[in-house]
Amino acid sequence: MFGEKALDLIREVHRTREGSLGPYNEDGVRQVLEEMQVLYEANQQDVAQLVQNDSDQTSLTAVQIRHDSLQRNKRCLLAYLYNRLQKIRALRWEFGSVLPTDVRGNMSPKEIEWFTKYNRALANYMRSLGNGGLDLTQDLHPPQNVHIEVRCVEDKGELELDDGSKILLKKNSLHYLPRSQCEHLIRQGVLKHVT
Repeated sequence: MFGEKALDLIREVHRTREGSLGPYNEDGVRQVLEEMQVLYEANQQDVAQLVQNDSDQTSLTAVQIRHDSLQRNKRCLLAYLYNRLQKIRALRWEFGSVLPTDVRGNMSPKEIEWFTKYNRALANYMRSLGNGGLDLTQDLHPPQNVHIEVRCVEDKGELELDDGSKILLKKNSLHYLPRSQCEHLIRQGVLKHVT
């Protein structure tokens, strides 16, 4: 039946759970492309006969059915590839510029190439924002407050803020700091966000 393999690709996309990427189905994509080639060649032969022998309604109907099957396969194939790229883009925002090896292993070489170009474009754009750039991937959700309360986990010494003021980071001391100034220290484990 025409279009079954293409429909299997769409089912595969829907079976993949949210936030993950299934393995690239190279065989399925190849089979859909081969089916499309067979349909195209059959249409070419029938159209050539129609041009030579006047119009035969049966051949004309067969050409139309094969053409519709070609269009359906093309839409299913494009939907499969587009959905995979959308998942890869979402994983970039979730994991950062380095994907886990199991995710990367499920990608085709062209998807890896697309991911690399997307990373480069995103990095160039973030560098162009503001004076020193702006990391858009820092928070997936907008912060409720520009300032946050943090507790110092270890003695770190002085921290100079953008406004020129200095704060002494001493173990167990509490501070109310701009989020942008202390995010990197929270990631390093020097500060802990007090909620």
